[in-house]
Amino acid sequence: MNRKTLIASSVAAALAVPAMAQAGELNFDFYGSARVQVESVRPDNREHLDSYTGVRDAYSNIGFNADYPLMEGLTLIGQLELPLDLANKAVQDPWDQEQDVRVAQIGVQGEMGTFLYGQMWLPYYNAIAAPVDMFSTYYSGFATFTTFREKDSVSYYSPDLNGFSLAFAWSDGNGFNDNDDDRIQLTGSYSFGNTTIAVGMDDFRGDQNVTLAGLSLAHTMGNLYLGAKLERFYSDINDSAVYGNDGDMAMNVYAGYTLGKNTFKLMVAEVENYGESIVHVGVDHQFNPSLRFFAEYYFEQETAAITEKRGGRADGYGVGSGQDIRGGQVFAAGMRFDF
Repeated sequence: MNRKTLIASSVAAALAVPAMAQAGELNFDFYGSARVQVESVRPDNREHLDSYTGVRDAYSNIGFNADYPLMEGLTLIGQLELPLDLANKAVQDPWDQEQDVRVAQIGVQGEMGTFLYGQMWLPYYNAIAAPVDMFSTYYSGFATFTTFREKDSVSYYSPDLNGFSLAFAWSDGNGFNDNDDDRIQLTGSYSFGNTTIAVGMDDFRGDQNVTLAGLSLAHTMGNLYLGAKLERFYSDINDSAVYGNDGDMAMNVYAGYTLGKNTFKLMVAEVENYGESIVHVGVDHQFNPSLRFFAEYYFEQETAAITEKRGGRADGYGVGSGQDIRGGQVFAAGMRFDF
């Protein structure tokens, strides 16, 4: 078989795959996102960590969505998404470097809502934290007490009921400090016009009875987007140096304004025992539908997100670590290519 015949056969085989999938009504949507930044990091306390300039991944990923109609009004759905830490040349999350899967879920979707099982984005994050998680660098999303995704979880999202919607999640063995207790989340939201208000509960359980309550607001006025959230811990912990301390609060206010291909962003936050005073400023330039350039400045009063070069959560900096670098500031610029 000559080279042209081999190429023709390969192309024909590749074209046959979606044709077969369509015949069986099974649909796949493959996607990916390459996100890399150059950063200059300056910790406030350089006794434990010097200033540095380096390259860091900003949550690159690759994956697919799939769906298959089971009957009228009921569809089987699934998703698999892997993290790609391009700076470290590894299949891992750049923050939680022990995590090699972002999303692996399967479920059903119909008129009664959506049921999912697996590792997934959790309802509390989607309703409470996501409205202010709008930045493009690695440092986006740290100004919250909750986690983004958990494995061994079951979730339910209700259909929209005249603007109202509910969500519930049960997560096996992902309770306080990753103990064996189950984790439970419940959220409710109401949308009217260009405004959405949401409330949520994230019950970590455990011996200290740790529960996180949250409230969020999202509002759009033309090219201006405003987001805000408030979180508070309720627990039996009475130690200001311990995560989950009773009464600790996280408060965020975000504003984003789009002008042509540019979006200007500002967030100020106060997150007790995890960053304290935080300022995050940035600009995105949408060069084309697939390519975005971004530049950001990030400041935290105490250590929450800053680590060693290309490091992650396992590096052990922060409150109670014994080597607190007391926060600092970051200048970062990079690009994001979606495919």
